[in-house]
Amino acid sequence: MYASTESPAVLLCEGAIRTVERLIENRGASRIFLVVDEDAYRFCGAADVLQPLLENLHITRFSGFQPNPKLVDIERGIDLFRSHPPELLIAIGGGTAIDLGKLISFIGNQKDSPRDIVTGVTIGAVDSLSMIAIPTTAGTGSEATHFAVAYIGSEKYSVAHPSMLPAHAVIDPCLTHSLPASITAATGLDAFCQAIESIWAVGSTDESIEYASAAIEYAYSHLFTSVTAPTRESRLAMCRASHLAGKAINISKTTAPHAVSYILTSKYKVPHGFAVAMTLSKFLAFNACVDADSCIDGRGHEHVQNRISRIVSLLGATSIQQACHLIDELKVSIGCPAAFADLGITRHDQLSEIAASVNVQRMSNNPRKIDHPMIVQLLSQGLHFD
Repeated sequence: MYASTESPAVLLCEGAIRTVERLIENRGASRIFLVVDEDAYRFCGAADVLQPLLENLHITRFSGFQPNPKLVDIERGIDLFRSHPPELLIAIGGGTAIDLGKLISFIGNQKDSPRDIVTGVTIGAVDSLSMIAIPTTAGTGSEATHFAVAYIGSEKYSVAHPSMLPAHAVIDPCLTHSLPASITAATGLDAFCQAIESIWAVGSTDESIEYASAAIEYAYSHLFTSVTAPTRESRLAMCRASHLAGKAINISKTTAPHAVSYILTSKYKVPHGFAVAMTLSKFLAFNACVDADSCIDGRGHEHVQNRISRIVSLLGATSIQQACHLIDELKVSIGCPAAFADLGITRHDQLSEIAASVNVQRMSNNPRKIDHPMIVQLLSQGLHFD
């Protein structure tokens, strides 16, 4: 019962969680490997619906993992997966739970060691086990992508395979109603940033740009409300934004703001969505200045400038400066730090360390050429060094 490499079957509506029983029955599965964020499962309401169903099945439960998938948790999950071979994997939670589900269902079928596959020393040859992804946040879009992140120490890696795309995505906005404002803000900003980066990405296509454009419209119109005075409409809209942004980056991948973000999360403990948003407007302004000599995108600098103009228009702005202001205004209004100084980053050596940590692969997806000294210069804007 292996995963399909086609687009997942997606159900996005209130009450979608109640379809899980039918999905399991349709697959004839009785042995289930459950990757579950226990707190999210309990508080979001999923347990009330799924627990009676799961009691009648053979469940192997994997939980107790750290935020952001760590190799030690991946290995622990794979050991459990192999000792209790399932017919279907279900992952419930935020991006960590769903990424762990994808990693376990894929690497658990391989002969090579988890470390070798995570670091890219070897490439898995066997497809993933089929998976149902049930997100309980609106932001990562992990249920719509064929890759997953993994950390070894402070080093971040990405594992990708077509079969890692979940067979089913069950997206129920009701599961996000209990989210605190801080998580709603951070995950929502992640979706917003993914969508904007996807439009300017070297890997973008007409299809990914359509997904990303719709995601920006949903997120920009509803993120503030979903954080400050959430309604059913705003929660549904943010689930749509998240899923569409996931579909966009599944094609285009992410770019510079994501590349810079990882050390802000691992060292400075900034939630991922906030960490990405910290540099989004800086890179929008930077990429807007692309010319023939600095352009990486083979379609040319005029193509990139047209994509940047599309972002400006989607934000309802008439200039790059206004678009940057609107982005910064939104992020601060929902609790994101306004500047690096708010994180205690005030020294040149700290910026140099951030630049040195950058994932070069993601920088190659940024449309304008940039090197480490340029990153330091970009990040230092507005700072007065100690």
